Amino acid sequence: MPDTQPSLLLDAQAVVTNLLTNKLSKSIKFHTLSHTQEVVAASEKLCGIYQLTPGDKEALLLAAWFHDTGYTGGDAKDHESVSVRLANEFLSAHNAPEELKKKVEDIINATRMPQTPDNLLQQIICDADLFHLGTDSFKEKNRLLREELVEFGGHDLSKGDWRRINIRFLENHKYFTPYGQQQLQPVKEKHLAGLKEKDKPTADMKPDKKEKNADKPKKGPMPEQVAAEKAKKEKEKQSERGIATVFRIMAQNQNNLSQMADSKANILISVNAIILSIVLSTFATKLEDNRNLLIPIVLLIIICVATIVFSILATRPNTNHGRFTEDDIKSKRTNLLFFGNFFRMSLRDYDWAMQEMLADKDYLYTSIVKDNYFLGVVLAKKYRLLRYAYNIFMFGLIVAMIAFAIAVMLPKQAEVYVPSN
Repeated sequence: MPDTQPSLLLDAQAVVTNLLTNKLSKSIKFHTLSHTQEVVAASEKLCGIYQLTPGDKEALLLAAWFHDTGYTGGDAKDHESVSVRLANEFLSAHNAPEELKKKVEDIINATRMPQTPDNLLQQIICDADLFHLGTDSFKEKNRLLREELVEFGGHDLSKGDWRRINIRFLENHKYFTPYGQQQLQPVKEKHLAGLKEKDKPTADMKPDKKEKNADKPKKGPMPEQVAAEKAKKEKEKQSERGIATVFRIMAQNQNNLSQMADSKANILISVNAIILSIVLSTFATKLEDNRNLLIPIVLLIIICVATIVFSILATRPNTNHGRFTEDDIKSKRTNLLFFGNFFRMSLRDYDWAMQEMLADKDYLYTSIVKDNYFLGVVLAKKYRLLRYAYNIFMFGLIVAMIAFAIAVMLPKQAEVYVPSN
């Protein structure tokens, strides 16, 4: 990009890459960083063909980078407005002129459906945004877009419905630039013809029966009922996502707390082991010269050993018998999410039990609740033992230091050798 401001475009690339990499929902399959990079590449190609001025090229490429960043807001509807806001925030932070901001905003808004570009820059971004319709990658991009609409948009689309939607869209779509009309439109027409061929009724379908059925009034739920049912399903889906998020956060928090407890216990074990080695190697030799040190040394050794024992108890693993019966699964008594309940079972039995649990939502949720509860119980025991260890070490160390101070202040009592008769 020699004729543009390289630093501004490079900064825009870095900001958008970070947004679409870290803040985009994993259920978005089509409007990803890869799509944005392809739109930027197509925009650069068309810039070269139509020899845009440096200022126009800069505005176009900035808009190409930011045009789909609005999907990071969590909603596909009116994502262009969020994209405009993010682009304006970026340009304001870089002290860009108002003229550039307005031009970028207009270019991004031109990508709204249905597309109605007013000038060449807007025509280029519209053609670049739908460049894949006229390329061999149409089939793969189309598959990703359907997955996104199902997973992110919550739409229930069969293959037939999606094919007919694409047929209507391709029939109504048009490229605006001469390059798009001459190079991309013919390839798009081939894709359209292929979709129409697949959508033809099968040869064994009887026309008279089809027409007869078409004349009959269709029995089924009213549009209001369909909308209400769809809203209910969407609400249930959101509720399930919320439940899954709660359980995931709880499990992560308990895992983090368990790791913290283990780390603290390891610190205590290491520190007391060092103190013990120093006491046994250094102070033990002092007993010959001063018997007063005997009580402080023994006291310190007891404190270190007790601290190490409680620290080990806090980190000592515990498992169950590792078996379950068919009756346990049918009565929903066994928690299959804890390895201690199945590690002695065969793969075949475990696979059957897991299939039973996954097919029963109540059993699955009950198992997750039990798993979180017993993890909490184990965590409480771990922290209780760890607290005992810290208290023994803290208060015991104080007592031991006082004992050492008293022993040092008392007159030395050297060991007296008494010969035997």
